[in-house]
Amino acid sequence: MMRKQAFVVALGVFVAAPFQVPVAAAQGAQPAQKTQKSAPAQKPFTPMDPLVAIQKANDYFNSATTMIGDFVQIGPDGRRSEGKVFVQRPGKLRFEYAPPATLEIVADGLSVAIHDRKTGTKDVYFISQTPLKFLLKDKVDLNKDVRVVNVASDPNSVVIQVEDQATFGGTSEIKLIFDAAKFQLKQWQVTDPQGYETVISLFNVDLSKQPDPNIFQLTQERLPNTNN
Repeated sequence: MMRKQAFVVALGVFVAAPFQVPVAAAQGAQPAQKTQKSAPAQKPFTPMDPLVAIQKANDYFNSATTMIGDFVQIGPDGRRSEGKVFVQRPGKLRFEYAPPATLEIVADGLSVAIHDRKTGTKDVYFISQTPLKFLLKDKVDLNKDVRVVNVASDPNSVVIQVEDQATFGGTSEIKLIFDAAKFQLKQWQVTDPQGYETVISLFNVDLSKQPDPNIFQLTQERLPNTNN
């Protein structure tokens, strides 16, 4: 049975300062009570319409064919790793992990290879087996590419939760988390068919710079990164 995540929107509460009585200005004068100004009323938050959120997500992914950025990954065991990510849509992606991690993940348009630089091993999968394959498509349409499970928003973030039933090993759940103001992807969370969750946060994203096309080749060794 599919597990649905609940999204809780935290509401800020203003606490008024304690009521104070001023000291009498002259002897015998009756203390006057200072009228306390009420705090300005907050404009109530209106959640973003789910259809609008999905369309904004599609527009974001389809507005640029390239991406270069830094990432921080928290694995299912809580271990933290970081590095750089490169995307050239359609189909090409590269995660370069900084030491002490020894992994590289490369998609060349057809296949995805997980290369361990320490052991020299390489595991290759079809892109269609990976949970983020829809993000590498030439044209992204969340309503058609995956099953949208839930859309939630608060003043800071918009979260689109989707389900992909065609990933390796079964069904994966993915949360795409966007900045509410600029509607830029800032994080995604993948829960694999075994229930293990991986969180990747993005920083310093550049959607204009072109990655070196050589870094997406599965058959060659790591090239020096000239995009820093």
